[in-house]
Amino acid sequence: MTNVLAIAGSPSHPSRTYGIVEYATTLLAKEGFHTDILSVRDFPAEDLVFGRYDSPNLEQPKALLTKADAVIIATPIYKAAYTGLLKAFLDLLPQKALLGKVILPIATGGTLAHLLAIDYALKPVLSELGARHLLGGVYAVDKQIQRLEDGSIQLDEEIDQRLKHSLHDLVEAVQAHSGVKQLAHTS
Repeated sequence: MTNVLAIAGSPSHPSRTYGIVEYATTLLAKEGFHTDILSVRDFPAEDLVFGRYDSPNLEQPKALLTKADAVIIATPIYKAAYTGLLKAFLDLLPQKALLGKVILPIATGGTLAHLLAIDYALKPVLSELGARHLLGGVYAVDKQIQRLEDGSIQLDEEIDQRLKHSLHDLVEAVQAHSGVKQLAHTS
């Protein structure tokens, strides 16, 4: 079974960013993928602030990351960058934690002015963690995401289509990458 780990970097809950993560993992689960969601805000602040690389609280995230074929990394954009909370978490991961994984960055922000934050702020950090197969990413403006009374979200049609297209790209990339892995094991 193909495993997808979604990492939500929003410091608040509920959040639009977390809502998109839930929606994306629901769509992937319907396609037969096993999905897990990690909300960085649930980790002990002391571990994040003091950089406790050896914290027992990191064992589960590291295990999920190890078995993941793909990783969705989602964050709100504040002041043209991803959250400090997400940065603190990413800093605790092993040097090449994303090596061999298909990565889909997702970001939300108040205006289109932060559209390039994925490319200029987030992708360099993900590359430093070994990400070599980075998909284009999805950026959604807050007004494109409506929170419903039941706690779920509804996306405007345009962002919904872009997200579905990116998830389709993720599925294809994982399948292609799995074929490469199988060929490598048989040679």
